[in-house]
Amino acid sequence: MPTITIDGQACRFQGKKTILQVALENGIEIPHYCYHDALSVVASCRICLAEVAQPNPRNDNKLELVPKLLPACQTPAADGAEVYTTSEKSQANQKAVMEYLLINHPLDCPVCDQAGECHLQDYSYRYGRGHSRFEETKIKQPKKDVGPNVYLYSDRCIMCTRCVRFTREVTGTSELCVTGRGNTEEIDVFPGKALDNELSVNVCDICPVGALLDKNFLFERRVWELTGTPGIDGLTSSGDNVWIDHADGRVYRFRPRVNMDVNTWWISDEIRYAWRHAHDENRLTWPAVKGNEKADWNEALAAAVEGFKKTVEQGKRVLAMISPMLTCEDAFTLATAVRAIDGQALLAVGPVPIDGEDKTFPGGYTVRAEKAPNARGVKRVLEQVAGAANVLDYPGALGQIGSGNVGAALITGNYPTDWPTDVLLGAMADPFVVLIDTLPTKLTERADVVLPGAVWVEKAGTFENYRNRLQCFERAIRPVEFARAEAQIGLDLQAGAGVAEPQRYDAEQTRAAMGGVFTSDVHQPTADERPPMPVEYVEL
Repeated sequence: MPTITIDGQACRFQGKKTILQVALENGIEIPHYCYHDALSVVASCRICLAEVAQPNPRNDNKLELVPKLLPACQTPAADGAEVYTTSEKSQANQKAVMEYLLINHPLDCPVCDQAGECHLQDYSYRYGRGHSRFEETKIKQPKKDVGPNVYLYSDRCIMCTRCVRFTREVTGTSELCVTGRGNTEEIDVFPGKALDNELSVNVCDICPVGALLDKNFLFERRVWELTGTPGIDGLTSSGDNVWIDHADGRVYRFRPRVNMDVNTWWISDEIRYAWRHAHDENRLTWPAVKGNEKADWNEALAAAVEGFKKTVEQGKRVLAMISPMLTCEDAFTLATAVRAIDGQALLAVGPVPIDGEDKTFPGGYTVRAEKAPNARGVKRVLEQVAGAANVLDYPGALGQIGSGNVGAALITGNYPTDWPTDVLLGAMADPFVVLIDTLPTKLTERADVVLPGAVWVEKAGTFENYRNRLQCFERAIRPVEFARAEAQIGLDLQAGAGVAEPQRYDAEQTRAAMGGVFTSDVHQPTADERPPMPVEYVEL
C-alpha cells in the first residue's frame, strides 16, 4: 500500500487521492477554505499550500524538494513523498493568506452568528499573525437578501466559492455567481433569480465564515450554548441524519449529519425546518376526557381502558390505527397494549401522506415525496405482533370501521398538519375513540379520550426509511408539559389494564423485547464529529 509522510506522520492510502484527502483521513489538520469533499477542486484560497518533497525517478527515486509551494487540495499523493505544512516557508504562506483575508473583514465577531464555529476565527488563532498591519479604510460590502431563507453578508465573504459551486454542481440551479474583480469581487445572485431551491440553506452549512446565514436562526442563540443531539429526519421517508441543536428545552436548528450511506452531506430545507411544529403554541399538553378538558393521566387512562373493555364485552373489536409518524417502539408498545386487552384487536397503519413525486438533483440528493418517516417500520412491527395477514392498510381500516365490526378505536396522529379527512371523521362517528395526538384537529373534538403525545425530537426511537434501513435516534428535549411519548402511553395502558407492571419507557430495552432485526440491524448514531468549542467561561 502506498505511503506518504505528512509532518513526520506516515499515512497509508488507497487509490488516487490528494494530499489533503489523505491528511483528513488520518486526522491531520491542513488548513483549507475552498476545498469540500462534495465539490470540484479549485485551489483558490491558497492557505493549504505546503512544501512537498517527491521521489525523482530520474535520480534513483531520491527525495527532491519541489521548488515552489503546492496546494495540498489539488496535488496528488505520491508514494514515498514527504509533506511539510509546519515548515518556515509553509507557515509564512499561512500567515500571509490569513493577513490578506482579514484586510477587509469586519471585526464583528461578537454579533456574528458564525462565531464559535467559524474557520476564519480558528485559523486566525492557529495560523495568523498576532496583530494587523493594515491601517487603511476597509472596503464595505452590502448585506444582501439572496433568498427566502438566506442572507449574504458580503463584507464577511472570503471568496472560497463553495456556495457558487454548490448551486452549480449539487442542485444544478446556478442561482449564485461571482461578480466584480480584485477587492470589489463579491458573491451575488443573477438578476431576478433568488436562491430558492429545495436545498438552499446547505450553502450556510458549507460557508466557512459568517457570510451566508440562515434567516431563521439569525440572532437566536450563540452556538456554544447549544447541545447537538444526533437525530433522524422525522418528516419524510428519506431517513436523513441530522444534528438537533437545542438549549433549555427548545430546538433552535437542524443541521445535516454526514452519513455517506443516506444523505451524504446535505438535508433539504423541508427537513431542516421540520421541528417547528414541536413548539407550536397550540400543542396538546393535557389529557382530556369527554366533559373534562383537563383530566389527569390516571383518569384518562382509566377511561380509555374501560372503553376498550366494554367494547370487548359487547362482542366487538378494538382497532388500533398506528400513525407512520411514530417510532417502531411506539408501534410495538401500543399494539401490544391493545392486543392485551382484546386478543383479536385489529391493527392498521395510518394514512401515509404523499406530496408530488421524488425529485433527484444533479448531485445525487433526492427529496422524497413520501412525507412519513416510518411507514415501513410501523408495518413491520404490527406484522410482528399480529401476523402479516392481520395488518390492515388505511383504506382497509376505514372499511372495517364502516362494517360495524369495530366498537372502539385507538387513533394516533402526530402529523405536522391538520390530517383527519372528512371520510375518517365520518367513520369515527359511532365507535368509542381514544386519540393520541400532538396538535388539535377536528378529530380532537370528536374523541372520547385525548392523550397528548410527543413529537420525535422529544423521545428516543427507531425509524425505517424508504430503503428499509433501520436507524435509531436519541431524545433531544423533554416532552412539553404533561405530554408523553406514545411508547410510554402504551406501557401505561398495559399497566392500567392490569396485564403488566408499571414501567418507564426505555428505547433500548424495548428494542430488545422486539428482538429480531431490532437487535441486529439497527444503525446507531455515530459519535459527534465536531471538535469541542474553544470557549472558556470565567467569572467577572
